[in-house]
Amino acid sequence: MATILRDWSYRYQWLYDSISRLAALSVGGETNFRQLTLHGLTINSDTKILDLCCGSGQATRVLVKYSQNVVGLDASPLSLARARRNVPQAKYVEAFAEKMPFSENEFDLVHVSVALHEMESEQLQKILKEVYRVLKREGIFTLVDFHHPTNFLFKPPLWMFLWLFETKTAWRLLKTDLPQLLTQIGFQVQKQSLHAGGSIQVIQAKK
Repeated sequence: MATILRDWSYRYQWLYDSISRLAALSVGGETNFRQLTLHGLTINSDTKILDLCCGSGQATRVLVKYSQNVVGLDASPLSLARARRNVPQAKYVEAFAEKMPFSENEFDLVHVSVALHEMESEQLQKILKEVYRVLKREGIFTLVDFHHPTNFLFKPPLWMFLWLFETKTAWRLLKTDLPQLLTQIGFQVQKQSLHAGGSIQVIQAKK
C-alpha cells in the first residue's frame, strides 16, 4: 500500500530526484548506483542500447556516455518530455514495454533500472519475452531492482520505502526468482549480485 508520496514523487521531478539520491546512498551514491548494471560489460560508441522504462532519463544520462546509439522507451508522455529535456542525446519512443515497436534482434543491450517491480506478474513475463525478442543473439539484458534483504538490518528501511512509495507489485517482486524466470524464457543468466544488504539485485543475462 503506497501513500500520497508516491503520487507526489511522480508529479514533482525534484521530489523524485531527491528520493532517488537518498535511496542510492546505500550503494555509495547515485553515480555508483547507475553504474551497477554496467560493470564488466563491453560497450562502445556503436553499441545499440535500449533503456527500457527510461522514465525521466536518470539512467539514460549514464548510458549516452558509453554509446551514441541509445533509445529510451517509456509509456508516460510526461516522463518522456522530461527525458528529452534532461538527455537530448538519446532518441525516445512512447510505447508499452510489453509491446515494443521494434523488430527482432535489434539491440545489443537492453537495460532497465528499478522498473520491473511496477509490473503485474503476467505483464512482467510479457516484458521479459519482449526483451528476449528485440535483443540480438549474444545480446545482454541487464537490470537492477529490489530484492528480499539478506541482512535483517536492511529490512526495516526497505519495508518503509515500499510502504511509502510502492504498491503490491513491488512486494510481489521480492518473492519472485528473477534468474529462474529469465532462464525459463531462454536467457543465460551470467551474473546476479546483491547490494545494500541484499535489498538491491543486479542481473546480467545473455540471449
